[in-house]
Amino acid sequence: MELPNKGLPELFEQLGLPSSEEDIEHFFANHSLPQNMRLVDAPFWTPVQAAFLREQFQQDAEWAPVVDELNVRLHED
Repeated sequence: MELPNKGLPELFEQLGLPSSEEDIEHFFANHSLPQNMRLVDAPFWTPVQAAFLREQFQQDAEWAPVVDELNVRLHED
């Protein structure tokens, strides 16, 4: 089974966000979450973005590993 090559740039594109390496680093420099906040509850997502992220987690869909990476990065101290 061949896994699709999806990473943070592709996830950012899927979310409608700027997706260059610089844009992604800027996003993480300006966004973080407290440990007790779920990724999908972050105030900076649109309702559509939050729904997409929630769906990926719930269905363990193809984007789930990258969404998990996003979650980890946003919860880093």
